[in-house]
Amino acid sequence: MVNGELVVILGPTAAGKTALSLALAEGMGGEIVSADSRLIYRGMDIGTAKPTAEEQARVPHHLLDVTTPDRPLTLAEYQRLAYAAIDDIHARGRIPFLVGGSALYVRAVVEGLRIPEVPPNPALRAELEAFAAAEGHEALHRRLAELDPVGATQIDGRNVRRVVRALEIVLETGRPKSELEGADPPPYSILRIGLDVEREILHERIIRRVHQMMDAGLVDETARLLAKGYAPNLPALSSLGYREIGEYLRGELSLEQAIERICIETNRFVRHQSTWFRRMDHVQWVDWNRPHIESVAGLVTSFLGML
Repeated sequence: MVNGELVVILGPTAAGKTALSLALAEGMGGEIVSADSRLIYRGMDIGTAKPTAEEQARVPHHLLDVTTPDRPLTLAEYQRLAYAAIDDIHARGRIPFLVGGSALYVRAVVEGLRIPEVPPNPALRAELEAFAAAEGHEALHRRLAELDPVGATQIDGRNVRRVVRALEIVLETGRPKSELEGADPPPYSILRIGLDVEREILHERIIRRVHQMMDAGLVDETARLLAKGYAPNLPALSSLGYREIGEYLRGELSLEQAIERICIETNRFVRHQSTWFRRMDHVQWVDWNRPHIESVAGLVTSFLGML
């Protein structure tokens, strides 16, 4: 890694990160590095609100479409790719903008999280997932609490995938995930900008976005992914939007029920996002109920020493 500036734009889903980052990067000679855990997947465009071809033509984007839905990227892999992209942008005299709503991805970059690189053990994962299915996610989380009490407090018990991973690490290495972790901050000067949107306004934006996704062809996109043989229980296909449309395609929900559930679950996810972002240090929160790109541009310009 090399010294240089990094502008971070974070905030919950539908807060307006894409529009703001495009305007800033376009005007300041910047390039965008995605910090979104779903934009990495090829073929998942509509349900992830991936920047359009036109938007990508305006500003270079990095870490979009880097893998397939059946090949999840580990956090350590993402971190390496992000640092490589940022250093490449610096080397070309451009400004990197790290933009996204995945708090763990953002933290991995700006805090330099030390991430235990323990290879996946499919048999162990299957055993733990079967235990969760039979006994409930609470029982699985209790197992983690017995082996890694600190790590258990940092993971939502309902997130079975993360609980399984934490258990996998401690069972494979004999050491808790929390013990193996730490941080080595990168040598960047970092400006962190958080978009703060009033809950009612954000709720309206979410409803509008979900209906726009439906109009854009989310049902067809989900059907194409399933037709390619991607299993509906993959982390990618069981994520927001795709999970509910998959249930509709299997006849488990009506289309109206699927749409309503996407809206409800997105709002629930946004609350979770906001909680994690609020725990991050050094974030300059901007009231984004009434967007003023000029005021944010002023923050960035001052940070970059362009005044």
